[in-house]
Amino acid sequence: MATYKQSGVDIDAGEELIRRIKKPVRSTFNNHVLADIGMFGAFYRAEFSGIKKPVLVSSVDGVGTKLKIAIMMNRHDSVGQDLVNHCVNDILVCGAKPLFFLDYYATGKLSPDVAEQVILGFVKACKENDCALIGGETAEMPGMYAMDDYDVAGTIVGVVDEKKTLNGKKVKKGDMLIGLPSTGLHTNGYSLARRVLLDKFSLEIHLDELGQTLGDALLAVHRSYRQSVHPLLDSPVSKYIHGLSHITGGGIEGNTRRVVPGGLLLNVNWNAWERPAIFNLIQHVGSVPEEDMRRTFNLGVGLILIVDPHGVDAVIGALKKKKEKPFVLGEIAHQQ
Repeated sequence: MATYKQSGVDIDAGEELIRRIKKPVRSTFNNHVLADIGMFGAFYRAEFSGIKKPVLVSSVDGVGTKLKIAIMMNRHDSVGQDLVNHCVNDILVCGAKPLFFLDYYATGKLSPDVAEQVILGFVKACKENDCALIGGETAEMPGMYAMDDYDVAGTIVGVVDEKKTLNGKKVKKGDMLIGLPSTGLHTNGYSLARRVLLDKFSLEIHLDELGQTLGDALLAVHRSYRQSVHPLLDSPVSKYIHGLSHITGGGIEGNTRRVVPGGLLLNVNWNAWERPAIFNLIQHVGSVPEEDMRRTFNLGVGLILIVDPHGVDAVIGALKKKKEKPFVLGEIAHQQ
């Protein structure tokens, strides 16, 4: 006789996880959420007061091989935050504010302890971003994943008034690039970082140049820019903001070109900011070419605002009031 549990799927563990997370997940709900967790679908009341022509903006993403670091360190409280914040930033650069988030958690063998930590990370970031965690799926798939491995993905849905959408159409020659600092690698470049660093260092080693252990530096949470940037989109300085770019895989140029019209190019001053030590460490230890560094990592710049030159001082001043540390790192120019 064979049972589902003997084949590697433990329904009891799944029910235990749901029991643990129900209360924290409910804490993210607002009066738009109409159904409890556990239904076949999530219900969200679509009422958008103050928005004349609401446009829904959605994005889906994962955390990549940063999960390997979390698994190696047996620290799972931050990767959920990484995922939510990454998704929030992706719709933020379109001008949207988040409404709700859904997650997918897959593993070889379900550990309620590990899954709970990850999901509590979702909860924390959703609350910080004023976003409801309204649904998710937990999949136990022995044979597909190793017993201790897991993967996460998330989908976010937000809203923006059609007249306030940011799609790069306003970007023009002479616009300036204003950068906001990242908190490290965020969620990109970990395959290269692991190959370079873990051949030489343990995750537990304290490195003076980092001021912390290597593991702590690599698990630094991918920050959200919503609280500091979205208010600007509803303020008088919004008229100066022609585009936004979330710096993920592809680097500064690869991502910012996505919102720059044809016929224009980026002039980036790569010496305009000091790169965080983690990037210098990766480049030095791995003898990584500069071109690869620029294409793989954010290099300390997590988000870029493309701003009318006449509004640079006003936008920088508004960002500083939000406790940001903005810096000009280039401009938009015509192709030669």
